[in-house]
Amino acid sequence: MPLVLVDLLFMTGTKGGMEQYVRSLYAAIAEKPGNLEFVALASSELAAGDTSWFPGTVIDSGISGENRMAWARGELFSVQRHAKRLGADLVHCPANLGPARRGVPLVLTLHDLLPFRHPEYVPGAYAHVLRLMLRLAARSAQRLVTSSVAARDDIVELLGIPAERIDIVPLAGYDNVAAPVTPENGRRLPRQILSVGNRMPHKNFPRLIESLLHIPEAERPLLVITGSHGDDPLAQVVAQFGLEKWVSLRGWLSAEELDELFDSSTLVVFPTLFEGFGLPPLEAMSRGCPALCSDIPVMHEVAGTAARYVDPYDPAAIGAEIARLLNSPAELDEMSRAGVARAAQFSWSRTADGVLKAFHTVLAR
Repeated sequence: MPLVLVDLLFMTGTKGGMEQYVRSLYAAIAEKPGNLEFVALASSELAAGDTSWFPGTVIDSGISGENRMAWARGELFSVQRHAKRLGADLVHCPANLGPARRGVPLVLTLHDLLPFRHPEYVPGAYAHVLRLMLRLAARSAQRLVTSSVAARDDIVELLGIPAERIDIVPLAGYDNVAAPVTPENGRRLPRQILSVGNRMPHKNFPRLIESLLHIPEAERPLLVITGSHGDDPLAQVVAQFGLEKWVSLRGWLSAEELDELFDSSTLVVFPTLFEGFGLPPLEAMSRGCPALCSDIPVMHEVAGTAARYVDPYDPAAIGAEIARLLNSPAELDEMSRAGVARAAQFSWSRTADGVLKAFHTVLAR
């Protein structure tokens, strides 16, 4: 039975969307009949936590995913060393980075090329290091997996990888898609909007916060923003605009807490400036929550006609569209129905099928 070593050195419980991708993908793979054996090479943080979702053995690498230097060395050199020692037939690196040289055949999931397309959003010299590591991993891989046409096109343009070596495998929201909204059970919720993401600059939260100033106080909703660890840098932005009454910074939440927010929010706003895919709108739509997204190509790939779109660089336009939608209950109900239907076109089971197909393509060689 072919053995697949899965590189999970990056997983620490603090990495957001990429960790969600790995957990959801491998939980779905566990449900598939197949003839592959899986071993995870885990960070010390992951190995000490709950790994019941992984369909195989978990090895503690002794490497901290929070120690950038140790983690980078592990990605570049330790993964292939462990693969050879275990007699693995294939390596899967699911989070952009991987070995510097070819050895055991490699499938790399490359989510986006943010350090290439927008190095201004990556701090200091770290952008240069990431570009080097991304380029080495992509060139070492026999096959790449990415989640959107936009991301595939960036890989072809910026890394020179032939399109025929890249599989487009979309991600998914929640597989337990909400019941369709009907006139009898329309979303009559408090005026609360939700935005989800880390605090990297391209998530564009300061402009979203500023957009509230363009909504009259009598109509201004509560904006809930999640996703920060420790002291939230957005607190200074909120104070700068005097919006403490209207902004709730909730930090890092559990999946259950996030579910509750999707269910209790009138609208999810995703003002990102750059993404390889963009999970939050799809998660929102699968819960029946309407989504307002940045008007960038990849978000149209994800949300289609079910969402509404706005210029993410224009706080006044963001505020105006939020206010318009909150005053349009019939349109929100229609968006909710369309969003549930759109989300049903994606599933983690289909994502697992696509990734497994890439594995078997490489193994067949």
